[in-house]
Amino acid sequence: MKPIHIVTEKENIANIVLLPGDPLRAKYIAEKYLDNAMLINEVRNMLGYTGTYKGKKITVIGSGMGIPSVGIYAYELYKFYNVNKIIRIGSAGAFTKDVKITDIVLGKNAYSYSNFAYAIKKSNEKLIKSSNSLNEKILNKSKELNIPIHFGTIYTSEVFDVYHNIDHLKDNIPEGIKPIASEMEAFGLFHIADLLNEEASCLVTISDSRFEENKDLTSEERQYTLDKMIILALESITS
Repeated sequence: MKPIHIVTEKENIANIVLLPGDPLRAKYIAEKYLDNAMLINEVRNMLGYTGTYKGKKITVIGSGMGIPSVGIYAYELYKFYNVNKIIRIGSAGAFTKDVKITDIVLGKNAYSYSNFAYAIKKSNEKLIKSSNSLNEKILNKSKELNIPIHFGTIYTSEVFDVYHNIDHLKDNIPEGIKPIASEMEAFGLFHIADLLNEEASCLVTISDSRFEENKDLTSEERQYTLDKMIILALESITS
């Protein structure tokens, strides 16, 4: 079987991948940060690029929005292109007032009510860990670069909770699980990595918060102003 959503030669993709949801963010990263960036995928306009950062070969490609979409792209990267490390870099909503707009969150694990784990692994687990080794590199690099980050549980939602209240779901989260940010992909990414025995982690910048009025990032800001997170990810995987 051949991949049908990412179509390129195997050697065109690095073993380390940055995975933003927005393909235009992938283009932005490639053009601003990678040397000799080459377009390696444009199927369905899901733009992907490979280049070097400080001499290290890196691929950055969009994943789309939601668990099913990230599941497809992560699976193809791991299964068909010998990728062994993926860091999702995206935006998220604040789950607590202690996390502010533009703060960076590193996902220690992800919790979701999604049935994705059962569909892909026949598992009923709702909490899935990210890569300890990737997280350690990111945490160490954040201290070195003096880029503050929060480290905790991410809640992965199947609806965009900025538009639709999901308090009925939040209220049923087990007491010992205390998410600090909400997004739509990490749970799926972590399960695909677990299924294929590979590594995955998730860095997100807070773009929305119901605790801070009139401060949400615009569409353009989400696309172009997440540079601290991008630099942290790049520096972490080249260290």
